[in-house]
Amino acid sequence: MGAFAFNTIYKLVWIKENRPELLEKAHAWLFISNLLAYKLTGVMATDRTMAGTSQLTDLETGDFSELILNRLGLRRGLFPPTVDAGETIGVLTPEAAAAMGIPALEGVPVISAGHDTQFAIFGSGADRDQPVLSSGTWEILMARSAQARLTREDYEDGATAEFDAEPGLLNPGLQWLGSGIIEWVKAACFRGESYDTMDAEAAAIPPGCDGVTMVPDFLASGDRKGSIGGLVLGRTRGHIYRAAMEALTWRLKSRLRRLESVGGFKSEFLILVGGGARNSVWTQMRADILRIPVKVSEVSESTVLGASMFAFAGAGVYSTPEQARDAFGITYRTYMPGPQEAAYEKLNH
Repeated sequence: MGAFAFNTIYKLVWIKENRPELLEKAHAWLFISNLLAYKLTGVMATDRTMAGTSQLTDLETGDFSELILNRLGLRRGLFPPTVDAGETIGVLTPEAAAAMGIPALEGVPVISAGHDTQFAIFGSGADRDQPVLSSGTWEILMARSAQARLTREDYEDGATAEFDAEPGLLNPGLQWLGSGIIEWVKAACFRGESYDTMDAEAAAIPPGCDGVTMVPDFLASGDRKGSIGGLVLGRTRGHIYRAAMEALTWRLKSRLRRLESVGGFKSEFLILVGGGARNSVWTQMRADILRIPVKVSEVSESTVLGASMFAFAGAGVYSTPEQARDAFGITYRTYMPGPQEAAYEKLNH
């Protein structure tokens, strides 16, 4: 996702430039979930959602891009045929069943799952054109849309598009460092203190943090660097903490507008999942700055839940993943824009 070195395309370029003999000898390239499925079934396949994160695919065809593969000098045959989430890859072999000590499960269907982000979005309860923010060390903002019209400016701002778990849909998205900055503030300013103490001190600071600001570019790469400004006598660690949350939330606001442009929709609310959703001060701030409701999913593991829904459908327990999701009944805790919305709107002008 974005120009981050952990994407598959960069790994393959490195191998081709530094260990080309490995690619020449390779029979197939498997993503980790497909490697596990191969060990269980003896069938090689490529999960479409995993392929969609590789930056090797064509959004229009839903398959690997011949143009990109040709530019990299990679053969299409290196990648096994693609399968969709919920599709049966094969059955558990006698050898795999015996190796795991479960011989009675020999012949049980093994169903394709896929990339965690796609199932977190589905497991959050999001339908089409409903943005989801997965808030953790990284903030990952995505939606399930029928389109993803990316311009050069969008790419330069870090926007990407991946395949949704549902065939025919795409997941336009952006990501940036999030709670990793909050953890830095805790280590630097609140060593040994609890998050309750941090939140109480931040809640006592007014919107705008009395002029204390933060530039949340804390990654040690590129020309941009993070900074804290506006510090004078009388400002506290609570100001710094609140300034960090505000800076990240203003970034969320601009990235949400970018996502709406790429996906061709207008947000009515934001669904929030992940560890950052537990911070009520920050979550209320998001509702106030975005000026829309923020719905916090009460599912603790939306990724696992989303994957299980496709497994249920693949196994025939439910007709569709959506039917499985409806049967589960996902609930939310909703934060509405509050009294500080007006103050943030003034700061935005």
